[in-house]
Amino acid sequence: MSGNIQALKQQVCSAIDEAKDKLHQLGSDIWRCPELAYEEKQAHDTLVCFFKEESGWSVEPRFKLETAFRASWERVGGKDGSPTVNIGFLCEYDALPGIGHACGHNLIAEAGVAAAVGLKAAVESIPECPMHVKVTVLGTPAEEDGGGKIDMLQDGAFEGLDVVLMVHPSQEDATYLPTVAVHDVVVRYHGRASHAAAYPWEGVNALDAAVLAYSNLSVLRQQFRPDWRMHGIIKHGGVKPNIIPDYSELEYYLRTPTHQDLATIKGKAEACFRAAAMATGCEVELQFAKNEYYEILRLQTLEDLYEENGKVLGMKFVTEDSSGSTDFGNVTFAVPGIHPYFYIGSNALSHTEEYTAASGAMEAQFFTLRAAKAMAMTAVDVLFQPGVLASIRQEFTEATSGVERSLRALRQGLDKRQPRKCPVQPPAES
Repeated sequence: MSGNIQALKQQVCSAIDEAKDKLHQLGSDIWRCPELAYEEKQAHDTLVCFFKEESGWSVEPRFKLETAFRASWERVGGKDGSPTVNIGFLCEYDALPGIGHACGHNLIAEAGVAAAVGLKAAVESIPECPMHVKVTVLGTPAEEDGGGKIDMLQDGAFEGLDVVLMVHPSQEDATYLPTVAVHDVVVRYHGRASHAAAYPWEGVNALDAAVLAYSNLSVLRQQFRPDWRMHGIIKHGGVKPNIIPDYSELEYYLRTPTHQDLATIKGKAEACFRAAAMATGCEVELQFAKNEYYEILRLQTLEDLYEENGKVLGMKFVTEDSSGSTDFGNVTFAVPGIHPYFYIGSNALSHTEEYTAASGAMEAQFFTLRAAKAMAMTAVDVLFQPGVLASIRQEFTEATSGVERSLRALRQGLDKRQPRKCPVQPPAES
């Protein structure tokens, strides 16, 4: 079977190469019109149009979300009653405010489409397919803000998928870079305006509350675990120096290596925010984002397959520290998945104007399609290499069971925890 698998991988590469001009046009169209989270209307329409023009694809626009979609293709094979193996490829296509596609999501979309095109061609080339195969492409909006994948996951969009794959642009090729769980919070302080020179005592200073909260959190960091992160900005601090600010606003990201620790760091942060309100006499309003981003649940089997295929194509894999977050992490706790990174021909750092230029450059095309080929070749292994899918399922079951055991232990520990008594004794009577 190994010879047949190699032939299928060659078919993957040939099909992607044949479609390279259309794929480049697709990615370029998305890059030229950057759109923010949940507003990716043109990107949605561009991707939907691509699949509608391709033979054999069933397309569902506005799938679960207004700017999400699902495209699927199926090959019936094997005997009656044979199970269907459904391979999913994910596309992201939202941009960053002010600097456009500085995270290269236009290339993520292009690579996801290219991998699906390559896998479809490979499966079509089999005279008698030994099983039912389904290829699904999900367009997933709002990775940068909001968590579109989490919305779709909660609405059942990932049901029926056996494996999901996506790739992300980076400064290097890597099967895995550490990701962390994150939860965002917006904090609003409401005070009372007054003339800052004539009668400041009549005011309640909301900016003071914001500054105190910022300082509280900065001091709290020295008690943090080394791998916890908390960073934020003051978004609003007043309108004029001679007016006591009656409103201030902060935005913070709270990050921990695992989502189990998010509750702890959120509790500590909330205490700091509320203490600042109490000290200044302000009212405080906390608005946590609707979705927490989880860390990625690793599956070594999938990582090893992707790396083997990438090396055949000339990738040189490295491992460096990272501390980003992605809503794909939540998906990996529901469906076996992989989220490798790929070099795009530039050493520019992501979320910069230089990376925006690099993600739209012609030089990125070779590397983007190479990553797409590695994804589709990995999918060929999952489908046709004996025992691979069973190994992935077993590893996934063991990994998720381990997480659930840890959560139960954490909950039990919190339930049994006794409140601390104050060690300070009252002064003796004189």
